[in-house]
Amino acid sequence: QVQLVESGGGLVQAGGSLRLSCAASGRIASINVMGWYRQAPGKQRELVASFGGSTDYADSVKGRFTISRDNARKTAYLQMNSLKPEDTAVYYCNAHLLAWDGRSWDSNDYWGQGTQVTVSS
Repeated sequence: QVQLVESGGGLVQAGGSLRLSCAASGRIASINVMGWYRQAPGKQRELVASFGGSTDYADSVKGRFTISRDNARKTAYLQMNSLKPEDTAVYYCNAHLLAWDGRSWDSNDYWGQGTQVTVSS
């Protein structure tokens, strides 16, 4: 079974930094895209950053957040600098990957369990 495990969330003051990690495990042949989404209370889940052939960022985080990948470790990172209270949300890792499902190789989207990021003013 494929699992995405996030870590690195927490409480930080405005202007501070956090680094999130997302490690994929399971019988994985390849990872096409890894990305980070977030969902604040009462709001829809939104894309924060993704890393496929290139990187893509939400306008609200450009210049402050950086996504990176370590393909050998099947891990994605999100470095978050100059954090603002409006960045407070549960952050979810997402990966589109090719994995063995017990009967065949199949491409699917997978989600982590989420990690809370709280930025105090």
